[in-house]
Formats: sequence, C-alpha cells, structure tokens
Amino acid sequence: MDDVASTRDRIAVTGIRVRAHHGVFDFEREQGQEFVIDVSVAVDLAAAASGDDLARTVHYGDLAVAVARAVERDPVDLIETVAERVAEVALGFDAVEEATVTVHKPQAPIEVPFDDVAVTIVRSRA
Repeated sequence: MDDVASTRDRIAVTGIRVRAHHGVFDFEREQGQEFVIDVSVAVDLAAAASGDDLARTVHYGDLAVAVARAVERDPVDLIETVAERVAEVALGFDAVEEATVTVHKPQAPIEVPFDDVAVTIVRSRA
C-alpha cells in the first residue's frame, strides 16, 4: 500500500487525563493540574484488519499508557514541549507513520473566562 493510502488509516485516543506539574509559574509546578491529551496516529491498518492480528497494528491501550507516562514525568514550562514529548513516544511505536498530538490545559492561569487552551502538533517519521 502506498504512503498516501496508509496515512489515511488512523488510531485515535482522546481525552487522556493526566495530573502533572508543567507550567512557567511556581504554583503550577508545586500544585500541579490536569492535562488532557488527544493523540491520533497514522498506521497502515490493512494487514492487521485482514489478518485480525493485534501484532500488526498499535495497541491503543499501550499507546494511552505510554502517553500518560510521558506527560507525568519531568516537569517543563511549555505545553508545546509536552506535545513534542508525546509525539516522540507515539512515533516510537514501529507501525506509526505520523502522530497528531493535542495537549489541553483547561486550568491554565488565564485572567479571563475560557473553556480550554490547547496546542496541536503533527510529526512524522524522518
């Protein structure tokens, strides 16, 4: 299957909730807050589907756990950095060709009412 067709196939896990200590302010680092992660990975799913074979795809449970662990570790200032970390983890799965990652920070310290703040990145294998 060519690259264009295969990247149309995707596995998505949305709403992964992780308590972590990222942020530029001391109180964010000390108190922590909830981050919500959406990850979608491009995977050629034809072989897995035709053979009904989990080994030929990405186990979404393993992906979710790996993403959560990446978000929990080593506090950083920016959610952009968290998104890059998550993309690297997703691309670490052999079958993943591309990762789209959104990091939501719904409790961000913003002075005006808001529903959410988020960054989204798209990364591919080099």
